[in-house]
Amino acid sequence: MPNDDRHILLLPGSLRAGSTNETVLRTAAAVAHAIEGISATYYTGLAGLPHFNPDLDTDPLPEQVAALRAAVEAADALLICTPEYAGTLPGAFKNLLDWTVGGVEISDKPTGWITAAAPGRGGGAEATLRTVLGYTGAAVVDEACVRIPLDRAGVGPDGLATDPLVRDRIGEVLARLAAG
Repeated sequence: MPNDDRHILLLPGSLRAGSTNETVLRTAAAVAHAIEGISATYYTGLAGLPHFNPDLDTDPLPEQVAALRAAVEAADALLICTPEYAGTLPGAFKNLLDWTVGGVEISDKPTGWITAAAPGRGGGAEATLRTVLGYTGAAVVDEACVRIPLDRAGVGPDGLATDPLVRDRIGEVLARLAAG
C-alpha cells in the first residue's frame, strides 16, 4: 500500500547543537508523527555542504549537494527555522540555499518558516530568506511563515518544546504546508 503522507523536509539554519531553531524543528518532527497524513524529516547535512562554487554546480554534483537536492525533490513541502546573524541569514544556511538556486527541485515547492527569535529580532533573516527563496522559485506559503518565540525554559530534557500552545502552533504550520 503506498504512503500518501505529505512529506515535509525540515531545514535548520543553525549549526549550533541545542539551538532554539533545532528545538523548533525537532519538535515539528515529533508533532508531525502525531498528525495523520503528514510525515517529516530533519535535514542533518548542513555542516557537510561544501562552500558554494558555481564551477561545482554541474554534473556530477558534490555528493552532499546531490543528497540535499534529492531530499528537497523527495519532499512535498519545506519548513525552515533559522536564526539571524548580523542582520541576515547565517552563512552556512545561505550556502545551503545557494546550492538550491541552480537546481529545479525547490521550484514551486510549498515553503514556510518559523522564526523562534524573541520579539524584535529575526526580521533581517526573514527578509533575506524571502528574497533568496524568490530566486529559487519556492512557493512561499505566507500562512506558514510565523513567529513562535521559544524560551529555553520551555525546552524539555528531550530537547523538545514542552508548551502545548507552541506545539499546537507548530502543528498548524505543518498542516498549512501539507495543504499548500
